Amino acid sequence: MDKLIRILIVDDHPVVRNGLVGMLSGRPEFEIAGEASHGEEAVERCTRLSPQVVLMDLRMPGMDGVEAIRRICAQQPDVHVLVLTTYDTDADILRAIEAGATGYILKDAPREELYRAILATAQGQTYLTPSVATRLMDQLRAPTEAALSPREVEVLDWVAKGASNKQIARHLHLSEATIKSHLLHIFAKLGVNDRTQAVTLAVQKGYIEL
Repeated sequence: MDKLIRILIVDDHPVVRNGLVGMLSGRPEFEIAGEASHGEEAVERCTRLSPQVVLMDLRMPGMDGVEAIRRICAQQPDVHVLVLTTYDTDADILRAIEAGATGYILKDAPREELYRAILATAQGQTYLTPSVATRLMDQLRAPTEAALSPREVEVLDWVAKGASNKQIARHLHLSEATIKSHLLHIFAKLGVNDRTQAVTLAVQKGYIEL
């Protein structure tokens, strides 16, 4: 990417924020736009600092991460939220994605995966850490592998054409949040954690053609 990716880090633990600042500021493609320690502060600073990506913890005092995600996405649809948390329960994952989060990654993920997740999120691409994708796959799968619905195939076909979530939403006359939800189910059903893997496997299984 030509421009630096501006990142807002949201976590109620100063040690975590300091660690992330140190890790990410050493990368040439990233710029730390600011920090926030709770949801209210995240919403305010997101409006003032205009980051491209918000790294969002979920469980914080006061306004939690899910409500902050909901408000940020409503007020600034061009800002993408990547959840960075220690919690991987089905309820946490679904609430965050339904609120508008673009991706979901755990704090124990390798730093290279975090870098990939941020880059994908900055481009509006849904990213799920592998363990999260596996949990959703287990939840959605029946005794036999769940098939993609016609709508999911339609969404994936646009993904294969290189369309962003916003472009797909416009083509299909759906909200961007609905597209994210479809992608979440696609990833879970196929057992993948990013768009490239989803397209590759969908081609192999005959759902779409390139």
